[in-house]
Amino acid sequence: MCGIIGYFGNFDRGALQVGLDRITHRGPDDSGTYFPSRGDSEASIGLGHRRLSILDLSPLGHQPMMSPDGKVVLVFNGEIYNFQELRTELESKGHRFKSQSDTEVLLALYLHEGASMLERLNGIFAFAMWDARDQSLFVARDALGVKPLYYSTTSRGFACASEIKGLLPLVPEARELDPVALHRYLSFNWCPGEGTPLRAVRKVLPGEAMVIRAGRIERKWIWYRLPPFRGVQADLDETSAIEGTVAHLRTAVKRQLIADVPVGAFLSGGLDSSSIVAFAREQNPAIRCFTIEATGGIDAGETDDLPYAQRVAKHLGVALDIVHIDSARMAGDLERMIVQLDEPLADPAPLNVLYISQLAREHGMKVLLSGAGGDDLFTGYRRHVAANYESLWSWIPGGLRRGIEGMSMRLDQRIAWQRRLNKLCRGAGLDDDARVANYFAWARESDLMQLYSPQFKAELGSARATDPMLDFLRPLPESVGRLDRMLTLEQQYFLADHNLPYTDKMSMAVGVEVRVPFLDLDLVEFAARIPMRLKQRGRVGKWVLKRAMESSLPHDVIYRPKSGFTAPLRRWMRRDFKPLLGDLLSAESINRRGLFDAAAVQRLIADNDSGRVDASYTLLSLLGIEVWCRNYIDQRATGASS
Repeated sequence: MCGIIGYFGNFDRGALQVGLDRITHRGPDDSGTYFPSRGDSEASIGLGHRRLSILDLSPLGHQPMMSPDGKVVLVFNGEIYNFQELRTELESKGHRFKSQSDTEVLLALYLHEGASMLERLNGIFAFAMWDARDQSLFVARDALGVKPLYYSTTSRGFACASEIKGLLPLVPEARELDPVALHRYLSFNWCPGEGTPLRAVRKVLPGEAMVIRAGRIERKWIWYRLPPFRGVQADLDETSAIEGTVAHLRTAVKRQLIADVPVGAFLSGGLDSSSIVAFAREQNPAIRCFTIEATGGIDAGETDDLPYAQRVAKHLGVALDIVHIDSARMAGDLERMIVQLDEPLADPAPLNVLYISQLAREHGMKVLLSGAGGDDLFTGYRRHVAANYESLWSWIPGGLRRGIEGMSMRLDQRIAWQRRLNKLCRGAGLDDDARVANYFAWARESDLMQLYSPQFKAELGSARATDPMLDFLRPLPESVGRLDRMLTLEQQYFLADHNLPYTDKMSMAVGVEVRVPFLDLDLVEFAARIPMRLKQRGRVGKWVLKRAMESSLPHDVIYRPKSGFTAPLRRWMRRDFKPLLGDLLSAESINRRGLFDAAAVQRLIADNDSGRVDASYTLLSLLGIEVWCRNYIDQRATGASS
């Protein structure tokens, strides 16, 4: 796991080194750069790499890595889980390897198969490959978007990096905010699709690749499409689904334990992380697990994870290390979190990843296994219960649905069940895919419009927050049900634009790689063949996974209430964050930024305090955008990460 940076065009070599230094946290073990020697190439190419040594710890794994003839150069971030099988195949064709690294296998596979080799890979990755033979730069991101990669195209050429803070020294002129992206951050707490807060900086999409020549993108394509778009049929019976889930998850965990350094695991006490640990323990009975205890209470309606984590650890006989934090520490680290995330993701959960990763690193762990992705393959979120009954809305006339939505706005947002009922009814007046996409929203678009300044609204134009999702769903045939459509959105957007980026950024902030066995491609493909009735049964989510794990985990853990790493955010907004709100969202600060209406923001704070609205996450988004702007616009991305 590493950090990469590169350019093709008229860029400054010194700026590449500055950018590389800003992502040192991603690879504290080694670094390297590549610039063609005079006469080797007419192109202006620069590549940089920071290394976190995990496979083949020797200097033979150093990057940038060159082909034997020096014509192809690779910088690579990630892991190729099937590299050993690919290596054996390449050796049978006469290729000879110097190292034991998956990087060399990736390079060799490209030499043999070119860009088509992407379809052979099972792993998590982002890479840039310079091919002097045809003067091209080949860039790609893994199928589910586990590893981040940002890029910018300017009049000077093409530049890319693992993190925005590393990219900006190459493109310091990229300081214009993207109002559409900011609107999406405020709507969802994250931004679906290629957008970032900066108009000139984009994300490489999950499963996307591109070829750059003469500093311009010549070709861009999606090399991996989710199973529903390829007509994969949900054809498994109950027995095959249960047995296959066990077999595929066990294999995925075994693959992802491969490392030349110690591997540990997150253990929240939920079904997903507990399942990963259960199979990891089969390979390594001494595996060390990590969890968190947040003192100071949790918000009403949430469940304390720690007792369940301790229950699983005792049942499996594994060591469990607990990091103890309090809400004051988490509130104090909020600004640091936003700077490290590169994007204003409005969720305190990334701090839990940071604290656990810090503790793991102190115990000598460079790799942790995570249960991320289980909900997105097998269901498990509250919105999946709602989507399972989506057909009922179709029986209600549109006018009545809009009336129900209006009445739900009067519910007391301080009471958990009323708050959730309000969210359930929030998009009742919408139709079909628009209603499915709206389940991801934390704020009504109409409410957000009241917060925007006239200039911001004018720049936003007719763009809507859900546009990328609706465009994505449009090619799916009508035969694909509402819950299946929601899961495709989970996998394409919620994972790649929210859960996976914060997991990567916060773990890599302290030099820890997080692997996600649920997103093993073989398991993803298998899960698509499981009928929805075996995933979501009424109000019971993950039914097939729960059945699959009954012989490995305690019944009360498998069938416990759904929860996740959480923080008392609503209480913070009414108490702990008052000084922060007073500074970052003061009338002076808001007017200086010019994005929002100061009076409307103050009314929102007052309404949230009184419980008239539940705007804690919207306020966190507003805070996050201001913190982000101060660090990435006002200070030209100093990029502090520690």
